[in-house]
Amino acid sequence: MIDINLIRNNKDLVKENIKKKFQDSKLPLVDEVFDLDIKNRDVKQKGDHLRRLKNEKSAEIGILMRNGMVEEAEKIKEEVNNYANEIIELENEESKHLERINEIMMTIPNIIADTVPIGKDDSENVEREVFGEKPNYSFEVPYHIEILEKLDGIDLESARRVSGNGFYYLMGDIARLHSAVLTYARDFMIDKGFTYCIPPFMIRGDVVDGVMSFAERDAMMYKIEGEDLYLIGTSEHSMIGKFKDTITDISKLPQALTSYSPCFRKEKGAHGIEERGIYRIHQFEKQEMVVVCHPNESEMWYDKMWQATVDIFKTLDIPVRTLECCSGDLADLKYKSLDVEAWSPRQEKYFEVGSCSNLTEAQSRRLGIKIKDGDQKYYAHTLNNTVVAPPRMLIALLENNLNEDGSVNIPEALRPYMGGKSKIEVA
Repeated sequence: MIDINLIRNNKDLVKENIKKKFQDSKLPLVDEVFDLDIKNRDVKQKGDHLRRLKNEKSAEIGILMRNGMVEEAEKIKEEVNNYANEIIELENEESKHLERINEIMMTIPNIIADTVPIGKDDSENVEREVFGEKPNYSFEVPYHIEILEKLDGIDLESARRVSGNGFYYLMGDIARLHSAVLTYARDFMIDKGFTYCIPPFMIRGDVVDGVMSFAERDAMMYKIEGEDLYLIGTSEHSMIGKFKDTITDISKLPQALTSYSPCFRKEKGAHGIEERGIYRIHQFEKQEMVVVCHPNESEMWYDKMWQATVDIFKTLDIPVRTLECCSGDLADLKYKSLDVEAWSPRQEKYFEVGSCSNLTEAQSRRLGIKIKDGDQKYYAHTLNNTVVAPPRMLIALLENNLNEDGSVNIPEALRPYMGGKSKIEVA
């Protein structure tokens, strides 16, 4: 949510930002908020004036009654009652204005960074840097499910019977590798100074509204029937929610947390074969990082966070690149975002394995996350980034460490978490 002062003082900037995001249908909303805000301030001013008059007249009643001027006091009581009725009407009008203003403000996108490339969708995202050497195989890389089945590492048929499509059983050394990646990622981030946290896996509706746009919620979130609770789509949701309605002293910032959680997503729509299997699924596990910081430090933390993801993939012998999201691909709360994509030898292209986002104060305004700095209080900046999200990143790990006989080399960094094993052999 942006500051309404931006609309009061520079609504052309807000409109231009909406155009950059190719959301022209929202342009009339800016004028609507601008006009409603003027009306609402006028209503509030009238209400404040009437409250002062009511208080003054109420004081007069006591004086008149003490002086035995009952008739005069009764007349003023009638005036006071009229003021009270008018005040109620004005408060109702103010409440309606505020409700509509808030409804609109929740849909107006955050102001994007000047450096964000302008484009309509993810096809216009811009490659920034490439890291690592791609493997040079003399053999054809099989579909990732074939690799997993050859290693006796997955059971999709049983999962379909138990839960339906979009679920899986990971088995044996593959299940162990999956856990090893998460544990290694946890330790990697702790070594970088992040505090480890296991958050709630369900959050209330007001937290959902604070961390994402309405469109994202409908496309992603599973709601618990009969409860004001949603299963998290990423631990970032409950991690940022941890700071809801809090005021943190500046001496306690930054708050840099890394978290483990299962994640649950609807993943609506049909997808091609490469996005089936364990790439686009309803349930997965994830190591995440979030930062709550002073506004002057969010750009620095943004760079540190995406670099941490690149670094962990480099230690796992997985080539990656960074891709800057264009304006049309940015979710409404994001100021800027950088995707980390891993190389797929099978597809001979990169695919997304993580995303780093700076949301400036957009989430903080929705959730009431503030900083106490001496006598001042102001909104914090929030950021989030994926460390690793297996089993999707397992696809990249398997393909980039594959041997011709179907076995998979275990990257050296993961071997202590795999009982010293250096390879997963064909079953």
